[in-house]
Amino acid sequence: MNNHFTVTIHDDNGVKQFNVHRFVTKALLYASLFILSMVFIAVGTILYLNNSVEAIELKRDGVQRAYEDIKERNIALQKNMQATNSSLDRKKRELVELSDSLSEIEELIGLKPMLESSIEERVSATKIDSQQRAVLMQLIPNGSPIEYHGITSRYGYRIHPTLGKREFHRGCDMKAAMNTPVYAPADAIVEWSGYHKKSGFGRLVILEHAYGFKSYYGHLNKTVVKSGSFVKKGTLIAYTGNTGMSNGPHLHYEIRFIHRNVNPFLFIKWTQQNYDEIFQKEKKIPWHSLIMATAHLRIQTTRIQQSLQQVQKLKEK
Repeated sequence: MNNHFTVTIHDDNGVKQFNVHRFVTKALLYASLFILSMVFIAVGTILYLNNSVEAIELKRDGVQRAYEDIKERNIALQKNMQATNSSLDRKKRELVELSDSLSEIEELIGLKPMLESSIEERVSATKIDSQQRAVLMQLIPNGSPIEYHGITSRYGYRIHPTLGKREFHRGCDMKAAMNTPVYAPADAIVEWSGYHKKSGFGRLVILEHAYGFKSYYGHLNKTVVKSGSFVKKGTLIAYTGNTGMSNGPHLHYEIRFIHRNVNPFLFIKWTQQNYDEIFQKEKKIPWHSLIMATAHLRIQTTRIQQSLQQVQKLKEK
């Protein structure tokens, strides 16, 4: 059996022959086939890996985009949470300030602090009580009818400064310079406005208030309201003077309840801060029945007297 084959090579030097064993030939053939197979496998693997890498890169890009989107949403959520927390902190501070303000109002109007109650309940209770108080403070004389600088002659027995004899002083003589503005201490109708000869008050204004109250303003220099007209709390009604039986400029101020004189000084000092004191000190007035009678009323209070005085001063300038 012939296990060899001859390879002949022709060149310029002549002819050369090589004998090659068939086993080597087969080995070379198999090696070539193996190499070609490996090349195909490598090429296929490279192509597969390349496609896999592209797919992975696409997935990675998708994941990156999703991550960036989640990151942006997280940042927006954090901003919203910060804004919400800031808003909650602000609301908490406002509630604390509201609670403190309510406590001050409750103390001002004499309500017992209701710290265990809700804000709504406390506001409701404060509103009801303050409305009832506002009615009395609007309809019944309270506060000073002029800028307060003291009392020169109090309510009660005294020696009359011009007559020189002991008599009962039915009002308070309030210290005031000539032409000091006088304001209504409560809503009223003007019962009298003009010169009053018989009383010795000179120019006099009498205001008739609700529920049997009247207030008197004597020794005036000038009146600015007419009899029969209606006035609101804080309305300018006159200017102080020295008319009638007077020994110097001042305001004679009286308050009467059903024709009985009461101490006007208690009403001059009657404010929201000492709202309950007058009920204990002035016994001539049936306060309980008066409060019950006004409990259902709701009115809108006017400006405070000091503001009206400032406005009037600006008008006069």
